[in-house]
Amino acid sequence: MIAPVICVVEGRHDIEFLCRISTMLHADDPQLPDLREMERRQEIVFMPCGGGDFSSWSWRLSGLDHAEFHLLDRDVSPVTEKRQQWVNLVNARPHCRAVLTQHRSLENYIHPAAILEVSGLQVTFSANDHVANLIARQAYERHEGRLPWESLLGVNRKRRRAKVKAWLSTLATERMTPQRLAQQDPAGEVRFWLETIARLAKKPLA
Repeated sequence: MIAPVICVVEGRHDIEFLCRISTMLHADDPQLPDLREMERRQEIVFMPCGGGDFSSWSWRLSGLDHAEFHLLDRDVSPVTEKRQQWVNLVNARPHCRAVLTQHRSLENYIHPAAILEVSGLQVTFSANDHVANLIARQAYERHEGRLPWESLLGVNRKRRRAKVKAWLSTLATERMTPQRLAQQDPAGEVRFWLETIARLAKKPLA
């Protein structure tokens, strides 16, 4: 019997992105897994860890004896260095793999053309930019903008970013193609993540 892979991610938007991008890539290359189908067949279990301090997640699931795949946003220093320590701890355990994204977050892997088609917003960004914040600010300044973006209460800016993250991980990701992903992800990170999950899924129960 094969145990399901436990896929630890930061939040639900990461799950939405991974499932949709994997479905698109699987249709183009059947050797890559469709994570939504794997979830339906109980071959993978997603576990959002909710952000914050990830240190305990490096060992929290070890008693289950399941293969684990952990995916963390690189974010920015000094957060990056702390997360790399966690990644190293996970990778020291058998049948467990953890990676930091090379881009700041999963939103940075979405092509601007896909964002334009969904929102009508023309955005440009680098691998290090806070994409959700850029889009939320641009949308606010285009449609409202009575006050400067910086003068909005932090909770209001956060709420607007959350709305952007929701449609980036669903509607915009559904507009992605292999060609668009290749432009945003020339190192092939996303394909590597899926290949790693597929390998881990072959681990039998002890």
